[in-house]
Amino acid sequence: MNLDFWYSIGSTYSYLTVLRLPKVAREAGLEVTWRPFDVRHVMMTKNNIPFRDKPVKAAYMWRDIERRAALYGLTPKLPAPYPLPELVFANQVAILAAEEGWVKEYTRATYRLWFEHGLRPGEEPNLSECLREIGQDPARVSEAARADTVANRLAAETDIAMRLGVFGAPSFVVGEEVFWGDDRLDDAIRWARDGRSG
Repeated sequence: MNLDFWYSIGSTYSYLTVLRLPKVAREAGLEVTWRPFDVRHVMMTKNNIPFRDKPVKAAYMWRDIERRAALYGLTPKLPAPYPLPELVFANQVAILAAEEGWVKEYTRATYRLWFEHGLRPGEEPNLSECLREIGQDPARVSEAARADTVANRLAAETDIAMRLGVFGAPSFVVGEEVFWGDDRLDDAIRWARDGRSG
C-alpha cells in the first residue's frame, strides 16, 4: 500500500501526524512518501488564512491539538510559537532532505523541538539542533537549502499539491483521492488498502 503524505512545516496539526506516522505506517504495512510543500502559498492563493485575527478559533485549535496529542501519548507545550516567520526556509530544508533521503528524520526532529521545546523551525537554535541530532552538518545544509534549485523544487511541489486538490496540511493522497487533516489518516489507510473508506 502506498500513500503520499503532503505536509508543510508550519502546519500545527501536522505535528500530530509527523510524530505518529512512522509507527502507524509500520503497523498498517504502508509505504509513505513524505511530500513537503508551501501551505502558506496555497492558503494565500485561495484567500484562506485560517487563524489570523481569529482568537477564538486559534484557542480552539490549541485545545484540540492538546486533546488529540494526549490520545497519541504526545506531550507538547502549548501554545507553540506560531506562525513561523521562516516557514518557507524550513520547507526548503525539507525538500533538500527529501532529495537526500533524510526528510522523515528532519521533519520529526524539527517538529519535536518546535512543539515540545518552543523553538521555531527554520531558525536558530532549532535548525542546528535538529540537524545535528540526525547527523547532518548545519552549515552545509543551511547553504544548500538556500539554493535557487531547492526553492524552485519547493515551488514545483507546491504546484503539484495544488493540482492534486491539496489545500491544507496535513493531507494524504491515495491515487486521486485526497484526505485532509490528521483525523483522516485512518480513512486514507483504509482507502489505500480497500479502495474505499468504510
